[in-house]
Amino acid sequence: MTDAVNTPDNAAELPEEAAQRAADAEAAEGRKIDAQKAGARVGLTSDEIIINGGRPLQGRIEVRGAKNLATKAMVAALLGKSQSVLRNVPNISDVRVVAGLLALHGVLITRGEEPGEWRLDPSNVEMAHKADIDAHAGSSRIPILFCGPLLHRLGEAFIPDLGGCRIGDRPIDFHLDALREFGAVIEKLPSGISLTAPNGLKGANIELPYPSVGATEQVLLTAVLAEGQTELRNAAIEPEIMDLICILQKMGAIISMEPNRVIFIEGVEELRGYNHRAIADRNEAASWAAAALATKGDVFVGGIEQEEMMTFLNVFRKVGGDFDILDDGIRFYHPGGELKPVTIETDVHPGFMTDWQQPLVVALTQAQGVSTIHETVYENRFGFTDALNQMGANIVVHKNGLADESRRVKRREFEQAAVITGPTPLTGADIEVPDLRGGFSHLIAALTAEGQSKVSNLGIISRGYENFIEKLHLLGADFVYES
Repeated sequence: MTDAVNTPDNAAELPEEAAQRAADAEAAEGRKIDAQKAGARVGLTSDEIIINGGRPLQGRIEVRGAKNLATKAMVAALLGKSQSVLRNVPNISDVRVVAGLLALHGVLITRGEEPGEWRLDPSNVEMAHKADIDAHAGSSRIPILFCGPLLHRLGEAFIPDLGGCRIGDRPIDFHLDALREFGAVIEKLPSGISLTAPNGLKGANIELPYPSVGATEQVLLTAVLAEGQTELRNAAIEPEIMDLICILQKMGAIISMEPNRVIFIEGVEELRGYNHRAIADRNEAASWAAAALATKGDVFVGGIEQEEMMTFLNVFRKVGGDFDILDDGIRFYHPGGELKPVTIETDVHPGFMTDWQQPLVVALTQAQGVSTIHETVYENRFGFTDALNQMGANIVVHKNGLADESRRVKRREFEQAAVITGPTPLTGADIEVPDLRGGFSHLIAALTAEGQSKVSNLGIISRGYENFIEKLHLLGADFVYES
C-alpha cells in the first residue's frame, strides 16, 4: 500500500499508530489495554518514505512528554498502592512497549479525558504475580528498570535479553552492581537475568563509576521502598531524572540532594499513586531545530521550555542559527548567511547531550569550515555518517578523542571523533535507518539534499518521535510514505 501525503485528510499512519488507536478505542470503553496491542512490534517494519529534498521546513509542531521520562514514570507506577495519572504522554512505540509490560504484570491502564493522559492502576500486581517479562520487551531497554519495583512487589523478577538501539555496548553492569548492594541475588542465564531478594532490599551506599542515567533511575526506583537510607554518589542529574524525583516525592518518597551529584533516599514503607505532567522532550525539540537549520527553514517547536534547552541553544547560536523564546515554545530558524564550524564534546547533563550530536552533524555538513564532534558517552555512535558521506558529505571518523579516566568509554577502542568539513551539497540516496537518533538524522539529510531519497526501516524512528510523518507534512516537506 502506498499513501501519498499531500493533505491532512490522507496523511499516512504508521502501523504503530494504528495499534495506538486500537488501544485508545479499548480504553475509551473503560477496558484494560491489551498487552499485545500496547506492545506492538517496533523497529521491525519495512516502512519507507520517499523524500524530495531541498525545501526549507517551515511551520509549527508540538512536542509532548519526554520519552526518557514518560517510560520511567510508567514503571514508577508499579511502586504505588493506588492509581497514578501521567499526563502529556507521547504517542511513541517505546511507551506502548512499557504499557504492554505493565498490562502483563496486572496493571490496569486506561485513558483519561485529555490527549496523552494515562491512568495506571497497579492494585492487581500481586494477584497477577508475573515475574517474567514477555519476550517482546526485547525491542526496548526499559525492562531492566522493572527489577527494583518487581522485587518489592513480588520478591522476584526475570529480565530477558535487552534490545534497544545498537550504538555501543551500553552495559547493564551498573544496574546489577547497584541491585546487589541492595541485597538482590542475581543469576545470569542464557535467556536473561533472574533476580530474587530472600532477605528483602535494604538501603545501601552506592557510588556509580559514571553518572549513568539508567543506573541512577534504577537506584531511585529501588531505594524508595528499601529499608533504611540509601546514599547515591556520582548520580545523573538530567532534567528527566529531576522530574522522576518529583514524581517519587509525590508518591510519598523522601529524597534530598546535595552538591556534587549526591542523592539521599530514605526508604518508606508504602507509596501511593501520583498525578503528574511529564516534562517536554528536549531531544525531539533539538532534532527539529537541527532540521530547521540544515534545511534553511523556520520551525516553531511548541511545548518546549528554555531551561531544558540552554546548552543546546548556546551551540545552536554559535553555529549560526537563531531562536526566539516564547511562553509556549521556541522558534528555531536559519537567519541567512553562512553557518559556522564548531567543536563539541558530548557529555552528561549539563553538558551537550549525546542524543543531540547526530541531528546537528547534518547541519554542520552545511557549515563553512571544519567542525569536530567528540563522542564521550557511547561507543560507535558515528555509524550513521556513512550514509551522509554517500550523499556527498565530507566526514572522517577517528578513534582518538577525549576519553579520559572520567569518561564512560575510557580505555576503549572505538570511533570517538568525527571531523566534518563543509559546506558540501548533499544529493538524494537510498538509506536504511540504523538507530533512533541516527535515523532521524538521515531524515534531516534527505530533507536537506537535492533530489530524491528513500529512507527505510522507519519503525525505529517511531520509538522516540511522536507522529513524525504528520509533523513532516505540517512543516511542508515533499514526500510519499509507503508501507
